[in-house]
Amino acid sequence: MRPRRLRATPAVRRLVGETDVAARHLVLPVFVREGLSAPQPIASMPGVGQHSLDSARALAARAAGAGLGGIMLFGVPSMRDAVGSGATDPEGILNVATRAVVAEVGDSLVVQTDLCLDEFTDHGHCGVLDAQGRVDNDASLERYAVMAIAQAEAGSQLLGLSGMMDGQTRVVRDALDAAGFTATATLAYSAKFASAFYGPFRDAVESALQGDRRTYQLDPGNGREGVREAALDIEEGADIVMVKPALPYLDVLRRVADISPVPVWAYMVSGEYAMIAAAAQHGWIDGDRAQLEALTSLRRAGADAILSYAALDLAEKGILS
Repeated sequence: MRPRRLRATPAVRRLVGETDVAARHLVLPVFVREGLSAPQPIASMPGVGQHSLDSARALAARAAGAGLGGIMLFGVPSMRDAVGSGATDPEGILNVATRAVVAEVGDSLVVQTDLCLDEFTDHGHCGVLDAQGRVDNDASLERYAVMAIAQAEAGSQLLGLSGMMDGQTRVVRDALDAAGFTATATLAYSAKFASAFYGPFRDAVESALQGDRRTYQLDPGNGREGVREAALDIEEGADIVMVKPALPYLDVLRRVADISPVPVWAYMVSGEYAMIAAAAQHGWIDGDRAQLEALTSLRRAGADAILSYAALDLAEKGILS
């Protein structure tokens, strides 16, 4: 047999293709900044910006029209404090943005929200701190429970549990169920590694973080630990589990997909996106092809869906499956 016969034409290649990336497989992350009247470019993420409420609504409508699977909202508040009060305030930017986007798109795509305190704390950590300045896991869980209810009340259909606190999936699930939000789903950022690839994201949310998050995010060398964390979140009731970042952890993604009875997602994070986008700006690579190739590799490794900053651009250009 000569396999080249099955590569001869676009139609044949499409017929025998093993892996595809369709718009429905992609979720678009969106930053909504309090006080903006128009979109604001993010220098370290070419083609991506912070959005006002109006531009976020318009972007969500475009995402729905392009057939994307969902939109993940991140709030960028004008004021921060030690406990991230803005995260649980019904009039905080993330909850206001969620209501606005849900009103715009309804059920035409899945409106999702980031459930983490880092955008809202003046120290930039994903949880509250104790008297010694260390992240207090259990105190943070109490804040997550309140935050989950606020986001569900605002209309979020899927909560992205990105804080990497032990027990967060069970605490959030119990809080949602007790409040009557049994239909609100959870996405556990189970294997979230302490990565250098988050840098542009911290620009996007104007993070105040000093130091690092290695005491609660995973060591990049620990593949087995990533699988174990996913198994724990599944046991605690996660509806979906996540591997983040994506490309440096394809092996972890594959191993999680092999053991998971629930959908497995990946997040192609800001630094991964920015490397391709910046290289394309310089004319060094074909940016669209490179973004699509990266997404295809994640689907091939086992991702059922992917968070990607390139999602809408690729969908609107018609180059997805």
